[in-house]
Amino acid sequence: MLKIAVWHNLPSGGGKRALYYFVRGLVGRGHKLACWSLDTAAHSYLSLSEFVSERIISSDFKGRSGKSFTDKWRSDFNKTVDRMRAFDQACQLCAHEIEAGDFDVLFANSALHYYVPYIMRHLQMKKVLYLQEPCRFLYEAWPVLPWVSNAPEDLEQADLFRPRRFIADYSLLQTLRLQAKQEWLNVRSCDHVLVNSYFSRESVLRSYGVAARVCYLGVDTTLFRDLGLPRERIILGLGSFDSIKRVDLAVKAVALLPDPRPPLVWIANSGNEAYRNAIIELARSLGVELRIQMAISDADLVAILNKATLLLYTSRLEPFGFAPLEANACGLPVVGIAEGGIRETVQDGVNGFLVDPEAESIARAAGQLLQNPALTRQMGERAVINVQRSWNVESSIDRLETILLQAVSAKTGQTG
Repeated sequence: MLKIAVWHNLPSGGGKRALYYFVRGLVGRGHKLACWSLDTAAHSYLSLSEFVSERIISSDFKGRSGKSFTDKWRSDFNKTVDRMRAFDQACQLCAHEIEAGDFDVLFANSALHYYVPYIMRHLQMKKVLYLQEPCRFLYEAWPVLPWVSNAPEDLEQADLFRPRRFIADYSLLQTLRLQAKQEWLNVRSCDHVLVNSYFSRESVLRSYGVAARVCYLGVDTTLFRDLGLPRERIILGLGSFDSIKRVDLAVKAVALLPDPRPPLVWIANSGNEAYRNAIIELARSLGVELRIQMAISDADLVAILNKATLLLYTSRLEPFGFAPLEANACGLPVVGIAEGGIRETVQDGVNGFLVDPEAESIARAAGQLLQNPALTRQMGERAVINVQRSWNVESSIDRLETILLQAVSAKTGQTG
């Protein structure tokens, strides 16, 4: 039996669901857990307090102010530094309390804003980090890498010493460099870094230069299951209203389906209001019936997964993606973009289709399922079997428990 300190600063979504399953499973197996988190985490969403005590630490910061030109020029950078210091201080307080608790191992998770948390640096015990994804903003073009965005486009304007351009960029570039360096240092304080897919393993290696270990997640098949309900002519989409989820691509694909085209029901926990409004206007202009459901219960989610005909999964480079597996567990085939971690869960032509990130390709695959109920039913049946056999939550807890036991029994820590 292990005594495990859990730390997180997770928003609502797949990462918090994964932690919820892990904590519930480890407690159910007799391990002793206590949790620390920051006040910026989503505590009401799948609350860990159902199973463990959770200490919530404030990460408030007080920004510096000033009226001089120099202060104004440095204000953005100073605010970033102040936020990092406040985050670090909150992590130090958590670490101090954890050190006093005589725990065997720290099981830390990703953090809002600063993905690899500072707490890894402040503990001398064995430390395992489950990193759902690196800080993608720093290492992926969304649509342009942040340290490239303000570079001159015209080589004739690319003089090195242009004070005005240099001053305008200096604060941003220093902010990005600081965060990247801090995460680089934090991740090297881990004994083990765990990730959710081989795609994520490669992403972490490219971003931080460390070798992570794949610890696949699993679905609660007692909750997400095929209820045998009659299917309705509905296309389902899951994901926050953010451009990286490419909701616009799903809308454009549905618009290419022949009449009478089914409605697109999009379920989200959160999102950017401007992007959401743009999607609503896009759907209106293309004649797509878009039904939006926000922050629905698990019971309602399972119900609609059991009613729809198919799930469209259009996320860009999604590290893993619970939604396709949850849909599959409910007998719903998936049409997903052939990139990121979904290539490890969806087998093309078996439990769904993997397609190019083009509206035409998505519409073609969706049309096959809409026009062929027998194929849709067959894929759904195979999907249920696949999840129950290979992606159940108990297997994921087995994997994590084994790694935690190995970490505690190891004589020396080594990132990997």
